[in-house]
Amino acid sequence: MSEIFTFSALLRNKITDTLNQKKFDVLVIGGGITGAGIALDAVSRGLSVALIEKQDFSQGTSSRSTKLIHGGLRYLKQFEFGLVKEVGQERAIVYKNAPHLVVPEKMLLPIIKKGSLGYYSSSIGLWLYDWLAGVAIDERRQMFNKRKAEALEPLLKPEVLLGCALYIEYRTDDARLVAETMKTAAERGAVCINYTEAIDFIYENGKVTGVKAIDNLSKKPLDIFAKKIINATGPWVDTLRKKDNSLKKKHLHLTKGVHIVVPYKRFPLHQSVYFDVRGGRMIFAIPRGKSTYIGTTDTDYVGEIDNPNVKQVDKEYLLTAVNELFPSVKLTDADITSSWSGLRPLIHQEGKSPSELSRKDEIFISPSGVLAIAGGKLTGYRKMAERIVDLVFKQLGKEEKLVFKSCSTDSITLNGGDFASPTEIPSYIEKLAKEAKMLEADLGQVKSLVYKYGTHTEKIIEKARALQAERKLTDPYQILLLAEVWYAVNYEMVNTLNDFLIRRTGRLYFERKSLDLVYPQVAKEMAEILGWTEEQKQRNVDEFHKEYLAAVTFE
Repeated sequence: MSEIFTFSALLRNKITDTLNQKKFDVLVIGGGITGAGIALDAVSRGLSVALIEKQDFSQGTSSRSTKLIHGGLRYLKQFEFGLVKEVGQERAIVYKNAPHLVVPEKMLLPIIKKGSLGYYSSSIGLWLYDWLAGVAIDERRQMFNKRKAEALEPLLKPEVLLGCALYIEYRTDDARLVAETMKTAAERGAVCINYTEAIDFIYENGKVTGVKAIDNLSKKPLDIFAKKIINATGPWVDTLRKKDNSLKKKHLHLTKGVHIVVPYKRFPLHQSVYFDVRGGRMIFAIPRGKSTYIGTTDTDYVGEIDNPNVKQVDKEYLLTAVNELFPSVKLTDADITSSWSGLRPLIHQEGKSPSELSRKDEIFISPSGVLAIAGGKLTGYRKMAERIVDLVFKQLGKEEKLVFKSCSTDSITLNGGDFASPTEIPSYIEKLAKEAKMLEADLGQVKSLVYKYGTHTEKIIEKARALQAERKLTDPYQILLLAEVWYAVNYEMVNTLNDFLIRRTGRLYFERKSLDLVYPQVAKEMAEILGWTEEQKQRNVDEFHKEYLAAVTFE
């Protein structure tokens, strides 16, 4: 196994030195869920692996999804039975390997007049879905009449309601899934770093042998050499293919998905709902803590890839959809506490609308040897990684007689997820709450930490105790917050205020209204840990404030 690095922002110089000095078997470009999955798969099969990401990990599509590990019910409409089967099986694996991040969620499917699904077609479709996805008996779909549907979700419009189905989906935190996958890869020896951008390819006799890169924080140039280079940059895949002169024939078709967040007390659903929208689409409304989030749209996107904004038309579409089926709610612009917009890197198919495009992934092999992978779903990231690492072994087998090793990530527990079963988590939370009693932290605070960091919550509580003693702090929220910041910098490669408040903790999306008091404290603590100058600290505050405003600004 290669040298193991702590996944720490304080070790950037050591990591970049290694990237400059060593030749790797595989260099992955892209730090979303696809890249993280590839890094873990490759390193677990004994390959030496490097991974670079030009922004923060998961900053693109992988922190801007509907945050579901779901089985792809909608793909039955497109007769993609193989895709439904695969993602259904993958859902169970991700739940087993990361039980602190993947939570079973009851999902109600209303059957409404003139809807896209009838009662019997829904029943048959969900039965097929359960069968294809291998759903456990106690989680299989149930069908109910109108009266029961009204009881299950009183907010539904009774005049159009014919009945409902109830089935199980799995909610997750997409950005944390990336972080834990990346940390697991790094523990096994992968050299992974964020804010490091691939600027150009290095060629020898027409074949790519490496990448010219730059550390966007220190401005340090890097030459990284590898036997195989994988472009896993999501919406940026074609940008790199163009740089490599390999953008031929098939290309990406970017579509945009928007979500809005409102207070749970304004949209107090009894469970998540997957419902019809005028025009044949369906969207989710999902309770999460003190919020309910709604999404997603599916529209063609042409524009700046780095920062797709939420438009007025996107926001109005979602508000209208909710108010039509849940008329008593009467959501308005004033209820929106946050929002996000993400891009889906789908494979273009002539004549198909965004919703009709296949979510299957595809691998591209350039004449220079660069491998690229695009398409796919969050749920299927592990199989995407398996397919492209299989190809790496196939190529290296021919070139170097490398012996093929099978994928084993289906049995690798992700960082922080080492519970014997998900049923252990509630008792673990209670145990930690007792240990944190001297901090005067409540059960809810400990629960929130465990469902982010799993068993590593113990490190955070231990640090909180030390901070309490050192600084004579009395506010339990402040003590745990500062300990969480310390953990994120030292163990999750957090380099900026945005890294912590948006991607590692999701606070911008689900706790935005409380951040006025929080983010100055976080900035001060990060400045001390990372040694920021006053100018660097202010730049971080300004960049976060821009995101803070953008979350409720619609063009």
